[in-house]
Formats: sequence, structure tokens, C-alpha cells
Amino acid sequence: MDLVVGTLTLRPYVFAFLAVFLLAAALDLGWRRTLGFGGCVWSVAWISEFSSTRTGVPFGHYEYTGLTRGRELYIADIPFVDALSFTFLAYAAFCLARAALAGREPAAWTLALTTGVLMMALDVVIDPLAVRGDRWFLGRLFAYTTPGIYFGVPVSNFVGWVVVGMVGVGLYLFLVPEGGGRRVWLGVALYYGVLGFNLGVTMWIGEWLMAGVGAALHVGIAVAIWRMQTSVATQLSLENQGVRRA
Repeated sequence: MDLVVGTLTLRPYVFAFLAVFLLAAALDLGWRRTLGFGGCVWSVAWISEFSSTRTGVPFGHYEYTGLTRGRELYIADIPFVDALSFTFLAYAAFCLARAALAGREPAAWTLALTTGVLMMALDVVIDPLAVRGDRWFLGRLFAYTTPGIYFGVPVSNFVGWVVVGMVGVGLYLFLVPEGGGRRVWLGVALYYGVLGFNLGVTMWIGEWLMAGVGAALHVGIAVAIWRMQTSVATQLSLENQGVRRA
């Protein structure tokens, strides 16, 4: 019981985001599909973390320091919360992907790949901050065997996030082909809430360049999505005008 309480209190912001995910996904997908989504993503994320800490696939070689062992739940050498956080990150990216592709009727693999890329874009902000956890309230939770070129994060990590997002959401869509609901905006708000939290902490510890690069990336993504939706709206308008004239 002490480990359960410790897990809940050690990183309360994770459980705040998780609560938003559960509410948003329940309204969007329904409870059964929400649990299915979470189960698919969590299992893929945990297997990937277990593999990476041993083989370096798919995120690259890293190891958990064990700093919080005895204070929170672990499964093998993986903190329970770490794999769990992939569920709300994947759902938030899944919602933004559906918003971006609205009106295009994308194939399941396209939706899954887009989700993976958008989830990776979040990690461009999250992971460089996480490796500096000793400078904020996360703590020095993990470390890469060889620090990478992107603010200490290896490129393999970002490839791994695309793969985990794509496979986790792809598995869900394989099991539930009509797995996307219509109420995506709470999930989109969750995406930008997570982004804002991590950018805020990045600036709080004084990493202004890191925050600026991450913010610029996401401004570019937002502009690209806006242009995609403007194009779809224009096309639909022209089609409607053609129908009226006919």
C-alpha cells in the first residue's frame, strides 16, 4: 500500500494528465474502448522500455537509476508510471492526428503513423527535460549510456517514440477498426496541456534555447495542420458549389 501511495504522490502531474485522458477518452471512445486503447499502448510501451534497457531497441541504450525504488511501483526495472504515461500521450496525439486528418478518411496505418509522429514531436520537448530531471522535481530518474546529439538525447529515442506510438495505436485500430470517436477536442487540449507544462518547466530551469527549439517545432506543426484543414474546407466548398450548379 505504501508503494501505491508513493506512486500516486511522487509525480501527481502525471496522474492529473491521466485523469484528463480517462475523462476525454471515455467521452470520445466510451469506457470499454478507452481501456482497450490504454491496454494496447501500455503493453507496447512497457515491452519497448524493457527491451531498450537491455538491448537498446527501440529507444537506444539507457537505464533507470533506481532512485525511487522502494518509493513507487516498479515492474522489473521499469517504473510503473513511466510506461503508463505513454497512454495519455498516445491518446492526445491520436486526437490531434484525427483533427489534422479530418475530412480525408485516412487508412488505419496512416492514422497510426501520424499519431506516432505527433507523439514523437511531444517527446522532442519531454525527453531533453527528463534527462535534466535532477534540476527539477522529477529527479535523476534515468540516463542514456551515451548522451545523444539533441540536448543529450539520441536520435534513436525519437525513432523509438514513432514506432511505439504507431504500433500501440495501430494495434488498437486493428482490434477496433472503428475505434475513432468524434469528440477529439479534449484530447487536443490535453496534447497542448502536456506541451505547455513541459515547455514551462524547461524555461523554469533556464533552458531557453531548448524551449525555443521545441516551441518552434510545434508552431510549425500547428501551421501545417491549419493549412491542411483550410485545404480540406476549400475543397469541400468547391464541391458543394459544383453540386448546387448541377
